[in-house]
Parts: sequence; C-alpha cells; structure tokens
Amino acid sequence: MRRLLTLLAFVSIFSALALAEEWKGQLVDASCQDAQQLEKCQPAAATTAFAIVVDGKMFKFDAASNAKVTQALKNRADRSADPSAAPQPGVIYVKVIGAKDGDMIKAETVEVS
Repeated sequence: MRRLLTLLAFVSIFSALALAEEWKGQLVDASCQDAQQLEKCQPAAATTAFAIVVDGKMFKFDAASNAKVTQALKNRADRSADPSAAPQPGVIYVKVIGAKDGDMIKAETVEVS
C-alpha cells in the first residue's frame, strides 16, 4: 500500500510538470484597455495586475502569479542597487512557465529580462 501511494505521488508530480507551458512575451498592465497600443500599457510602479502579450494576444495572471511578477520585477538586474526605485521606462519582456486556464495564466516561475 505504501509503495502504491509513493508511486501515485510521483505520477501526480510528473504529470503536473508535463502540463506546464512556457510563454515569452511583453509584460503589460492588465488594466490596459487598448492592447493594440502596447506603448500605453507599460507597467508602472503602482501596477498590481499584470498580463503578458504573446503573438498579439493578452493573457492575464491570477493573483498568486501577479505576486510572482511583482517579486521578479523587484529582483531585476537594473533595480538591484535600489529595489524601491521606480522601474526604468521601456518594454519589459518576461518568460513564464505555468498553466493556462482560459485567458488566465497560473505561473510557476517568472523571469524578467
């Protein structure tokens, strides 16, 4: 019985990893209403809800993923000297690994480049 439970645990972990997808795209403010003009959608220091634009389609992040994006932005190389400083203006690209649920992404990892 114990062997069966251990096997089931490993199968569930590996199946969850197999379902993970990877997206690379531009990070934007999720509250932006005009996804066609991305220069107006750049995240600001006060942004709390983020989205990623991949091939012209916007995917919003769930609440836990928004926290991961915020932490990744704080740990960016250009803010390492002063994490409380406002982000530098410009396009921010991210690599996200996670699962998609409709138009929502549940991120496991977020890397800011």
